Amino acid sequence: MRSLLSAVAVAICVSLSMLPLRTGDAQSRGMIAIVISTDRGDIGALLDSARAPVTVTNFLRYLDAGFFSGGQFHRAVTPENQPRDTVRIQVIQGRGRITQPDSGFAPIPLERTSVTGLQHVDGTLSMARAAANTARSAFFITIGNQPSLDEGGTRNPDRQGFAAFGRVTTGMDIVRAIQRAPHTEQNLTPPVMIRSIRRATAR
Repeated sequence: MRSLLSAVAVAICVSLSMLPLRTGDAQSRGMIAIVISTDRGDIGALLDSARAPVTVTNFLRYLDAGFFSGGQFHRAVTPENQPRDTVRIQVIQGRGRITQPDSGFAPIPLERTSVTGLQHVDGTLSMARAAANTARSAFFITIGNQPSLDEGGTRNPDRQGFAAFGRVTTGMDIVRAIQRAPHTEQNLTPPVMIRSIRRATAR
C-alpha cells in the first residue's frame, strides 16, 4: 500500500511539474517572464534569476534600457551551414540595435552550466561570447538539445561552455521559422526584426 501511495505521489508531482507556470507563480520562484516580439511573431520565455543571477541581471539591464527594441535576429545556424565545424549546433542569434553597441555596459563573468545547473536543451536562452567573461548583450536560442554548448562541451575550444539563463515557453514554432528563413552562409537575409523585448505582465 505504501509503495502504491508513493507511486501516486510521484505521478502527481510529475504532472504538476509539467503544468505551465503563470507569470506570478514563475516570479515567486525566481523566474522572470519576458516576451520577445519579432516580425515573425512573439516568443515567450522565462529567465531563471535564481540559478543564473548575474546573466539575468545583465540581460534585464539591456531590456529595461530599451536596447533590444529595433534589434534583430541576424544569424541562423543549421546543420548545413557549418562546413568548417566538426561539432555542429542549431541556434538563432539575436542582438540589440547596432547603432547603440552595448549601451556602455561592461562584459560579465561567465556563469558556467556546471554552477547553474542549466543545460542547453531545446529552447534554451544563452549568451553569445568570444572568450570567457566577454558576454554583453548578444544572445541565442537553441533548437534541439545542444550539449556541446555546456561546460565541457567541445563547440568552443576552451570547453568553458556558454551561459544558459532561460528557456522558451511559447513560440518555438517562431524560433524554428526564423532558423529556416533565407540566409547566406549563417547571415539571415534580411535579418528578422526584434520589435521589442519586454517583461511580461502578471496574470
